[in-house]
Amino acid sequence: MTLGSKIAWDDTVLPFQLDNADIRGRVARLDGVLGNILKQHDYPPVVEALVAEMALLTALIGQTVKLRWKLSLQVQSKGPVRMIATDYYGPSDEGEPARIRAYASYDDKRLTDTAPFDQVGEGYFAIMIDQGTGMVPYQGLTPIAGTSLAECAEAYFAQSEQLPTRFELSFGKATEPGIGEHWRAGGVMLQHMPKASPFAKGTEATGEGGLLHARDLIDDETGENWNRVNILLDSVDDMELIGPHVSVTDLLVRLFHEEQPRVFDAQPVRFGCTCSEDRVRQSLSIYSAKDISTMTTDDGRVTADCQFCGAHYDLDPATVGFEATKAPDDD
Repeated sequence: MTLGSKIAWDDTVLPFQLDNADIRGRVARLDGVLGNILKQHDYPPVVEALVAEMALLTALIGQTVKLRWKLSLQVQSKGPVRMIATDYYGPSDEGEPARIRAYASYDDKRLTDTAPFDQVGEGYFAIMIDQGTGMVPYQGLTPIAGTSLAECAEAYFAQSEQLPTRFELSFGKATEPGIGEHWRAGGVMLQHMPKASPFAKGTEATGEGGLLHARDLIDDETGENWNRVNILLDSVDDMELIGPHVSVTDLLVRLFHEEQPRVFDAQPVRFGCTCSEDRVRQSLSIYSAKDISTMTTDDGRVTADCQFCGAHYDLDPATVGFEATKAPDDD
């Protein structure tokens, strides 16, 4: 692949459909956007890996949200990594990039030398969708299950949405000639079309902890297609997923040429944070002057830091809260 085509497929999500199998999916490649997410923090390697996996899942799942909608993924756990949170902001207009941001909260003293997912303990995996002003946000959650965040997401779709779903992901630090070590990620998401499996069969759930599994949602008629496509996806290797030397369209042909893959418009994604001084002031507007005084530093300022991008805000306490005595412009 030429350098030009390599750049064209980095930081994009390509939706597709396998017409012969009644299955839809997405292919994602993250490079610069992932680097921008991770450089905002100084995470240990195991935490970086979890954030990278969560960001890749967010890109794959978020591609389906409409313009200006917001999709959030969150893991809350009792393990060393207490929280992983990501946001996907749908494009403002057709053709514009979506934006992703992510961060993790962890106890450095409890981290171990074992696999990244071992740092996640008992807890839950949640997906939230905010459709905008005047709409009630949607939230669904399932217990942490499986051996990866991808398997947690699969369990969520089986349990909460009753959609057979499969993720095949690869992520890690890459080295290319003339380019320093940097993070890359790539993955494929498969999902049975809703009309093929709108409800669970009523059989006993076979997933971990009594949760539904994709296989519990497949009947004999649709099971052959689902199993066949999953076997094809099993043949993919890490370099094909991550690239950069195999385009995502070539990857689909390599894997699913007999299933008649049909691609749709690719969605570019970028790192982006929505924090601002106005948003900080708005969040503080519910507090009285007395409350604000408890938040004031020894230097006589009210400060706030964005957990996603690290932006630092330094405000005059007299300009915040519903009892503010000075205008923000006087700060």
